[in-house]
Amino acid sequence: MDMKKRITLELRNRSPAEIVELVVDNSRSADGEVEGLTDAFTELEFLSMVNVGLSSLSKLPSLPKLRKLELSDNNLSGSLETLAEKCPNLTYLNLSGNKIKELSNVEALQNLKSLQSLDLFNCEITSLEDYRESVFELLPQVTYLDGFDQEDNEAPDSEADDEDENGEEGAGPTGDYEDEDDEEEDEDGSEGGEEEYDDEDDYAEEEEEQAGDQGQKRKRDVDDEGEEDDDDEDD
Repeated sequence: MDMKKRITLELRNRSPAEIVELVVDNSRSADGEVEGLTDAFTELEFLSMVNVGLSSLSKLPSLPKLRKLELSDNNLSGSLETLAEKCPNLTYLNLSGNKIKELSNVEALQNLKSLQSLDLFNCEITSLEDYRESVFELLPQVTYLDGFDQEDNEAPDSEADDEDENGEEGAGPTGDYEDEDDEEEDEDGSEGGEEEYDDEDDYAEEEEEQAGDQGQKRKRDVDDEGEEDDDDEDD
């Protein structure tokens, strides 16, 4: 599927200005250029164009709110200066699996002042001597290169952090609700128990009364039979 058609499908009858995240991985670009994206995507913060056959970014529209850009597994070797012009607020850029060979290819990223994480994994540039030191020196604003900082500390997983925060925030209320439910169950249980005991007492009293009535009835029957026997003897 071509990129333009894929973007139309991803809109799902929404306007471009409503889109915050857009993924068009594995679609096909026309002549190695970006297509289907326009300046109307004013709220776009995350864009993924993995393995779409890009060889140029010259037709990338202005995306002022874009923070994360996935461009891995394409054919990019240059034209990165477009990123600073069109996406000035990028904090994360993944260029792994592209045809970036020299430091001069990434020099244009110096103008991305907010760039914190850069991925060049599986690019030829990684085979250069002192590759990591050179990139960190060229791009001092970058904290993480290929997932690690200069001291080889791994970059935090932002998604995992979000899940942890959501879990911690949700744990409190959930626990409170469970405690309240337990208390309600205890109260219901105790009340139900008392009611059951009352019902049992009432039932026992009814049985005693019924037994008494039956005893008296049997006694009357016996007396009646005795009187009949006396009458027979008199005859």
